[in-house]
This record gives sequence, structure tokens and C-alpha cells, in this order.
Amino acid sequence: MKLNAMKFGLASSISASILWLICSVLVIIMPEMMMSMSGDMVHMELRDMNWHLSVFGVAVGMVGWFVMAGAMGWILASIYNRLDS
Repeated sequence: MKLNAMKFGLASSISASILWLICSVLVIIMPEMMMSMSGDMVHMELRDMNWHLSVFGVAVGMVGWFVMAGAMGWILASIYNRLDS
């Protein structure tokens, strides 16, 4: 089965954007809990740090994730299609 690399890349971009927005909302609603969780995920103590979240920062981050996830999805589907031949 061949994957449409462009559609897979777009699906990856949209998925990453949705997850980015959810994460950003969680940071706004529960900043301390999300800081603790982030520290646990990277094996660091981040308790003394603060979030610096702005609408512009959320938008720029979402664009970055959209582009990178799309590129990674396209590359992944392209490699899969070559291996499937």
C-alpha cells in the first residue's frame, strides 16, 4: 500500500498544530502542573523557571511545529513508499 506523502505530511502538520494548541491552553490553565510535567519529561528540575507565553509566541510555535511535522510526515511517507516497493 502506497501512502500519499503530501496528504500524510498535511495530516501530520494539522495533528501537531492541534496538539500545540491543546498544550498551550493547558499551560495557561495549569502552569505549575505543566511545568512539573515538562520537567519530568526532560529529566530536569524546572520548578524555578517560569512560562513566558504570549499569543505571538503560541502562533510562532504553532507555525514551527506545523512546518516541521509536515516535513517529517512527508519524509516518513516517502521512505515508507520506497521500502514498500
